[in-house]
Amino acid sequence: MSHKNSKKKNKKIVSSQLYKGVLEVTRSGMGFVIVEHLEKDILVRPNDFNTALNGDKVRVKVIKRNADGKRMQGEVVEVVERKQSEFLGRIELSANFAFFIAETDKPMPDIYLRLDKLNGAQNNDRVIVRIIEWEKNKKPQGEVVQVMKSEDVNDKAMKEILLQNGFPVFFPDSVLEESERLADIIGANEIKKRKDVRGILTFTIDPADAKDFDDAISFRVLNDGLYEIGVHIADVSHYVEPETILDKEAYLRATSVYLPDRVNPMLPERISNELCSLRPHEDKLCFSAIFQINAKAEIKQYWLGKTVIHSDHRFTYEDVQSIIEKKEGQYKDEILLLNNLAQKFRKQRFKKGAINFSSTEVRFVLDEKGKPIGVTVKESKEAHQLIEEFMLLANRTVAENVSKIKFNKKPIPFPYRIHDNPDKEKLLPFIEYAKKYGYHFDIKTPESIAHSFNEMLVAVQGKPEQHVLQQLGIRTMAKAVYTSENIGHYGLGFEHYCHFTSPIRRYPDVLVHRILEECLDQKIVIDKKLEEKCKHCSERERAAMESERAASKYKQVEFMQEFLGDEFEGVISGVAAFGFWVETIDQKCEGLVSLNSLLEYDDFRLVETDYALVGRRSGRKFSMGDKVTVKLIAANLAKRQLDFEWILNSTAIDDDSVSIRIKKKKK
Repeated sequence: MSHKNSKKKNKKIVSSQLYKGVLEVTRSGMGFVIVEHLEKDILVRPNDFNTALNGDKVRVKVIKRNADGKRMQGEVVEVVERKQSEFLGRIELSANFAFFIAETDKPMPDIYLRLDKLNGAQNNDRVIVRIIEWEKNKKPQGEVVQVMKSEDVNDKAMKEILLQNGFPVFFPDSVLEESERLADIIGANEIKKRKDVRGILTFTIDPADAKDFDDAISFRVLNDGLYEIGVHIADVSHYVEPETILDKEAYLRATSVYLPDRVNPMLPERISNELCSLRPHEDKLCFSAIFQINAKAEIKQYWLGKTVIHSDHRFTYEDVQSIIEKKEGQYKDEILLLNNLAQKFRKQRFKKGAINFSSTEVRFVLDEKGKPIGVTVKESKEAHQLIEEFMLLANRTVAENVSKIKFNKKPIPFPYRIHDNPDKEKLLPFIEYAKKYGYHFDIKTPESIAHSFNEMLVAVQGKPEQHVLQQLGIRTMAKAVYTSENIGHYGLGFEHYCHFTSPIRRYPDVLVHRILEECLDQKIVIDKKLEEKCKHCSERERAAMESERAASKYKQVEFMQEFLGDEFEGVISGVAAFGFWVETIDQKCEGLVSLNSLLEYDDFRLVETDYALVGRRSGRKFSMGDKVTVKLIAANLAKRQLDFEWILNSTAIDDDSVSIRIKKKKK
């Protein structure tokens, strides 16, 4: 073969190569497609984006390859999944049409708007626009879905966070129409297909401000000394059928997002707050796990299937906590017995290797305009643990049940919720650090590591190092994800686990319901795209967490703006080469003390093994968990950033450091 022919053949091979990945667009406008397992990203020039935007999942064709074969150039041949279809920006209006210019630091084309798609928007209005059509080599076309009020800065900020993370803030009309067409009357034929448990005492326990009640508990005493306890979950999959417009929208979002002042729901309110919400004194369709349990919290029997329920009462967590503490109130005996069993489950779980990382939830008290006026800290109390333990039981039982079923002698693909064993590289520096406080770890097996963690978490209670060791311990852990490849859930100590109990707000639970129903009906259909769906749901979950963090940070800055120049007591919550973060004790707000602001005291360097910044001359240490006094010097809402300045406390610093400061001041 001639050299010329060889080159032709290579070009043909290269041009036929297709990869799937995520397009990242730089500020200069150049694109890179990040492909899993590829050593280098694929370069894509702006003219080859083919309607793709930053963050979109795309299929890219390789059109050129460097001599070393590693750097490839490609063109987008298909947008597989849009990260974002709604954008925040401004309108530019002319006589016959309008253009929308997005407020984004990543280049994107202006969106063309017909005058009948402006929804009342005027020239230079800030609006949210949805792309409705985009043909190759043409401008995208859109419609205005909301004109933003100039005075409502908070609403704009929250929506911007959601949009940047790929969550639409409005449901398309077609989705809302489909949800409105769903019947709200449960037919007699549907009830005949189900176990009727409407005559059994049933109640919900939820936060005081909840509207979507997706789980309920039923309770009755059986003749043979057993208790029958039902965990009833809203039957979302009855209403949201595969491949419908509703289903596609739910999958796209994959999760509800909980921001300080709002919920951005996975499903329209017609479903989440009406049809599927297990409201008191209404018949509702459920998917249930019903257990027969003895007084020792041993499961003697269980049943999985579809039910119709009738909730007798709606409890808040505060109601139930009051009953547990005071031992009086409505359904007192049932609540106390359920709590007793839940605490036994909890004890068994930790004995078998679950790790007891306790968490506190910080919430802002908001006024009627969404402005933060205070902070509350919510702890996990027995009322929360009661619900948590029965939900864990149902999730574990469903996963165990499905794991035993074979199809063509193979396990059924199923969306497990997995949590990997700790990474030794992350774990070893933490273990060395914990040793300094006298805590020792047995790292022979994953089980012994879990046991060591629990011993440390008990021993550390109430001690100065509690916060830092809990925080660092959590950071050593892998992130839980959805996958069809089951490896168990390390943190919970379960061999089989899934999410079954929150289908109103999580799409994986809807998938679990559908597959479980197929198994129970013995009509199994293998979903070849299940792993791809699991990956998508994990990605959307991470995006939701990013949104929640960003919104919380915004509220922190908004709240702290009132206190510029004030001093606060805080705890060092993180260290880096460029400074350290401090969380204020009373407000639970976090800001950065930059390295530059410390230069007048000493030249500080990061000592990673100590999680500390250490002064080269004085030896002064700023370590995670240290209490410090700081002054608030800047609160930037646009960047969602607080800046602190460390305030020298002469009683907490050595004489050398003080003398260094005095000398500098004299100069």
